[in-house]
Amino acid sequence: MSGAPESPQEAGEQQAAPVAVATPPVVAPPPTVPPAPFEVFPHWRAPRTPPTRLLLGAAAAAGLTTAVVLPVDASGIGWFIAAVVAAVVVAAVAARSYRLAPTPHARRGYAIDASWALAAVALAGVAAVRDAEWLVGLCILAAGCAASIAVAGRHFRSLVFSTMAVGLAAFRALPWVGKAIREGRAGGGAGGSAARTVVAALIGGCLLAVFAPLLASADPAFARVLGELVPTLDDTAVARVTFFVLAAGAVLGCGFLLAAPPVPLEPRVSGPARLRRVEWALPVGLLVALFGLFVGVQFATLFGSDDYVRRTAGVTYAEYARGGFWQLLAVTVLALGVVLLASRYAPAPTRTDRVWKRSLLAALAGCTLVIVLSAVRRMWLYQEAYGFTTLRLVVLTCELWLGVCFLLVLVAVLRLRARPLVREMAAAGVVALLALAALNPDGFVAAYDVDRYAATGQLDTLYLGTLSADAVPALDRLPQPQRCEVLPRIVAGLPAQEESWTSWNASRATAREILADLRC
Repeated sequence: MSGAPESPQEAGEQQAAPVAVATPPVVAPPPTVPPAPFEVFPHWRAPRTPPTRLLLGAAAAAGLTTAVVLPVDASGIGWFIAAVVAAVVVAAVAARSYRLAPTPHARRGYAIDASWALAAVALAGVAAVRDAEWLVGLCILAAGCAASIAVAGRHFRSLVFSTMAVGLAAFRALPWVGKAIREGRAGGGAGGSAARTVVAALIGGCLLAVFAPLLASADPAFARVLGELVPTLDDTAVARVTFFVLAAGAVLGCGFLLAAPPVPLEPRVSGPARLRRVEWALPVGLLVALFGLFVGVQFATLFGSDDYVRRTAGVTYAEYARGGFWQLLAVTVLALGVVLLASRYAPAPTRTDRVWKRSLLAALAGCTLVIVLSAVRRMWLYQEAYGFTTLRLVVLTCELWLGVCFLLVLVAVLRLRARPLVREMAAAGVVALLALAALNPDGFVAAYDVDRYAATGQLDTLYLGTLSADAVPALDRLPQPQRCEVLPRIVAGLPAQEESWTSWNASRATAREILADLRC
């Protein structure tokens, strides 16, 4: 009945009935994504397309040419030929395989790249005209760095990384080429058949290299037969194979860079200036005052007369010059760092700040230029008193290069240009190295010391005998018996003739003609 009272159990069930509450739907967890592999260069990905046949052919051509023409025994014209061939094949790959942007900005970038490439070829050409090993080695090293900058310089902020980019790209190109071989093997066709043939030949060569020595060591008769069939690999053959691998790898690295240059990084947005004017202007101003005082003393002493130096310093002009060159060289390098840091980090938000920045940094750069001139004059006076050596000449060239760097910095300071001038300084260094090679350091030192001997009667025959064939034309002007004291020691280190045409060197050829009638 509807009016009957509910039982206690039913009443309890009605009171304990749960209230419906809206619960959020259960969301399934997102699928687990495996972490991305660690990438050393996150902005530099591998190309999506496999290497073209043109690139592979160019790498093979550059490798074969380098292996054939590069001299093993001494420097020679082969370095220049190998550099020209490598530059031509890389330019062909860049022009035909990868589209180049025709914009004016891109054209300026291509012109800069071409300048670096021409500098690399010119540096490699030093091996054909100079015999000094230290100069040729320095030029070959600089040629490799300049070539890497020519290919990768516009894609990396760091100049140091740009000089190593082609070598790193060559290692990264190995899996890229391996992927192309695998794709060709899977796809079949002429390309796949050729790739399978190359892989099979490499595997067969590796198997022969493992089992042939074991069988030869097991049976002397088989070892004699194998020795007659297989040519002996000497150091020259190993060097040729190494040249091929390095040249082909370098071209593949260039193709890797051209096919997939790094993604340009976003420009850094500078935050609000954290330095107040007094915090950077005070230390720079004190340094300017110190440099100004030193410059004033320099005009009274080093740029003065020998009598004044004797009265004030108590030493001769040459001794005074010798005592401070290395300190001034260190001051020049440190001051260059101060100017670059202040130019980069000293804020100039207002017109007054810009005037202070221009004035102080320009004064510091100007005073340092005078210090550079003082150091150059010190070294020149020292060499006039004690004679020239190639080391002193190279150090003098470095000081002049630092002076050019300060001129570049001075122009940048006047324009309030905050971007570092590292690339411009590196370009000035390449020009200085080419100028030093054109000067012929060994020949210049020998010629000056011969003239000094004619004027003073002082000559270091032991040192002159250690010079290269570059000094022979100048040393041939020495009178007897000094001529026979110096030239035979140079003849002892000069090969009678070149082992091959790739080792031809203009300086050694000229020295042989002069020394042909040497009678000592």
